[in-house]
Amino acid sequence: MVKTPERIWEEADLAARRLAGLALNPSTPQDVLLRLLAEGPAAVRMVLCRDRGLPDAVVDAVIEHPDTYTRSFFARNPHVDPAQRVRLIDDPEWFVRAHLADGPRMPFRVRPEPLPDEALVHMIRTYGNDELSGCFYQQISNELLRTMHTHQDAKVRRWGVGAWEWLSADVRAALLADPDAGVRDIALLRTREEDPAWVESVLPAKPCHARTGILCYQPLIRAVVDSVLTAPAGENERRMIAYNPSLPADVVVLLAADPDPEVRERIAYRTDLGPAERRALAVDPEPKVRLAVSVHPALSEQERAAIDYEVPTDCGFHHRPAPSVPRDPEDVRRDALSAHPVLRRKAARVHELPPDLVARLADDEDLGVRVTLAQNHPDAPAALLLRSFLEYTGPDRAHLATRPNFPTARLAAFADHEDPQVRALAVRDPETAPALVERLTRDPDPAARAAAARHPNLPRPRLAELLDDEELAHPAAANPALDVAEIRRLARTLADPAGPSVDTLI
Repeated sequence: MVKTPERIWEEADLAARRLAGLALNPSTPQDVLLRLLAEGPAAVRMVLCRDRGLPDAVVDAVIEHPDTYTRSFFARNPHVDPAQRVRLIDDPEWFVRAHLADGPRMPFRVRPEPLPDEALVHMIRTYGNDELSGCFYQQISNELLRTMHTHQDAKVRRWGVGAWEWLSADVRAALLADPDAGVRDIALLRTREEDPAWVESVLPAKPCHARTGILCYQPLIRAVVDSVLTAPAGENERRMIAYNPSLPADVVVLLAADPDPEVRERIAYRTDLGPAERRALAVDPEPKVRLAVSVHPALSEQERAAIDYEVPTDCGFHHRPAPSVPRDPEDVRRDALSAHPVLRRKAARVHELPPDLVARLADDEDLGVRVTLAQNHPDAPAALLLRSFLEYTGPDRAHLATRPNFPTARLAAFADHEDPQVRALAVRDPETAPALVERLTRDPDPAARAAAARHPNLPRPRLAELLDDEELAHPAAANPALDVAEIRRLARTLADPAGPSVDTLI
């Protein structure tokens, strides 16, 4: 039976969780890590191989480890260099190869670092389709994706057709005449997807995901559009076609006056919206419709200001991966300097935003602009990151604390804050007083307790007590204040399930 990581951890006893803490401890010497890898139970090997970076000698041992699960955990480790994970590229077990191809489970929509180009090519040439069916594409660099169509191996060229939108007419023609039938078939399918008549021939008659995707994004002949307007196969199909780039101009005009406000809202975002429709939607009774049309690129700043729009502040402000094709710098600057908060939020998502615009948007009056910048820009200032964490309580708030410039100094001042996530910041401060750290190990919030258990200023008697605590033994054993002699004594649990006496730590 395949055991999930959650089940492996649930089945781990106190001793195993304590050893797993040692596996995370930066003070644990290499020889102890090697012993934990060789002799530790499944939960210990999982944490060691999945949740931290590793010395080269330990990586060598992981690659040669006889347990498939152990190697597969390393294959998905987001903390190690892709060049280390890719050493498993020819692993004898399908399970390991598939996990390597699927890539690390990255939090907060962050994309993993690409695998080396030569490794990706090797995987495409030698792996089966079932091994490459997950999130493999996320590990392909844009540089490789743009050149795969010229590769000598047909399997690689087939993946290169995936960059169809970037390819010139000459390159597309070459792929349609490729000597490999598989390349030709994929290129032909991409060509057909641009043919409204062919799209109509494959449009499912009944509501389903495929029908929804076609109505939203694929080119539609007039007959299909008319059928949606007069006899839709399912609910909300007028909303679906309102997105569609191929919608005829007269239907855009028709749907701009649709009784459904969601249809009008989607139409309002269209760049091909005419002046008369823009004027009508600018005074629409539905606030979301007015907001949608207020960001239309054809409007001047004066025209935007004349619209009575309301910008929501209760929505999520997330990290977004950089797009494959960067936005035009002038368009970004125009949005950043706009009086419209939604356009400034759009500019704040750009990872390559220049320093002058970073400084400007970091002090923006709109919470959404500030938080979006903090979530996305690699050089977001420390003051902005802290301010955003304190003011924003929506989805992916925790991502802010993972940003490179998030501060650590003077965070102990938040130890009594009413928000448990803010209280937990106190244990990120290396100068937090020992008594305060000890108090936080008894905090009502479990995350704050766990973070305090790892703080190096935790008094020794309390640390020793937590090493036998069912809840906090794991983070306590990861505390870097444990010296090497203490770590070695704790590691004897491998041979003696009763473990050492914690009295020796006091």
